[in-house]
Amino acid sequence: MPTALTNLIDDLEKHPQLLTLVACLGLLLAAWVLNWIVKRILVRGFYRLLRSTSFGQDQELNHHRVIGRLANIVPALVLSIGIELVPGRPEALVTVVQNVCSAFIVLTIALALGSALNVVNVLYSRRPSARLKPIKGYVQVSKIVIYAIAVILMIATLIDRSPLILLSGLGAMAAVLLLIFQDTLLSLVASVQISSNDIIRVGDWIEMPQLNADGDVIDIALHTVKVQNFDKTITTIPTKRFITDSFRNYRGMQEAGGRRIKRALNIDQNSVHFLSDAEREHLHRFNLLDDYLTAKEQELADWNRKLEKRGQEPVNTRRVTNLGTFRAYVERYLRAHPGVHQGMTLLVRQMPLSSEGLPVEIYCFTNTTVWAQYEGIQGDIFDHLLSILPEFGLHVFQHPSGRDFRMRLEPTEAMTSLGEPGTPAP
Repeated sequence: MPTALTNLIDDLEKHPQLLTLVACLGLLLAAWVLNWIVKRILVRGFYRLLRSTSFGQDQELNHHRVIGRLANIVPALVLSIGIELVPGRPEALVTVVQNVCSAFIVLTIALALGSALNVVNVLYSRRPSARLKPIKGYVQVSKIVIYAIAVILMIATLIDRSPLILLSGLGAMAAVLLLIFQDTLLSLVASVQISSNDIIRVGDWIEMPQLNADGDVIDIALHTVKVQNFDKTITTIPTKRFITDSFRNYRGMQEAGGRRIKRALNIDQNSVHFLSDAEREHLHRFNLLDDYLTAKEQELADWNRKLEKRGQEPVNTRRVTNLGTFRAYVERYLRAHPGVHQGMTLLVRQMPLSSEGLPVEIYCFTNTTVWAQYEGIQGDIFDHLLSILPEFGLHVFQHPSGRDFRMRLEPTEAMTSLGEPGTPAP
């Protein structure tokens, strides 16, 4: 066997070009074999050992392939070193292969560092406090810097020049670069302000009507913030818009534990009147009003007694109104309601009169911020108030509908069909 190998080498030496070609093919084969050994045996063995730990079982972390990217350096090193051992190779070929391999190594290291930063971001995002201070924007800026340095080094390596020469030329391109990376720089400043001032967090419910965004923040990146609207659509908002534009963040409401109810009942003004004795006795049946009416009647009796003779005229006396009694009832009803937060503002107030009636506004907070439960509590409150209004002799104001006109016309039509005096028989 050694004799046959020696004879083969002697034969190849007689043909220098063929020897160079065979040596190049052997170098490529050696690089492929070493790449196969590293990736199929060493890297896979490393991952098998890693799977025995909780870190290795995490598919999200393994997806970034940091070790796999670093393994690509091995064949590049083999080619860069082995090209010098190829007999009869041109010096220009050595320079080209080494420069290309060096540029590939720089690219591989840059991609590996980018993947490592992704792993850092994933691990950090799992911390309980990560939603308060997300670092995704900083990770993206770091990756941009790494890739920019890698591009400069790759170009310098390929043209076989010092990177300082390229960097000195960047000074003249500063204005152009600022123009190109204007959005990136603005987004970076916005990300820093958002993080330092705690403006928004992942999970916050925000509302930005000018961009049709109304939902939960699901991602905060360098250039964009993603909001999942309540109709399950995704709105992508430039990060800088959260600094330049106004928006509403409902985090304070969620942290306070109560959501506001601010809705009015429009009362027909013609139904407001003083309570008669019979109506007062009728309202004494309400458990929530008995104490109020007793105290109110005593207060008014004491006041009217001071009027002496003038108190004999009802126009001079103070009397209980059905609207005031209704407001007192609503306040006591809300105080006793299990779904109303008793530690927050609770008001029942009259709003200015309008052509839509007399608004009586209910201003209070529920003891939950869950949307469905909030709507259920609010619906129960107004269902009850609308149903109880007739007990106070009050009516809700609404514009006449077709049914209202029909009810007005039906008695007239019925009387006409019976034949009223002075009307022709049908």
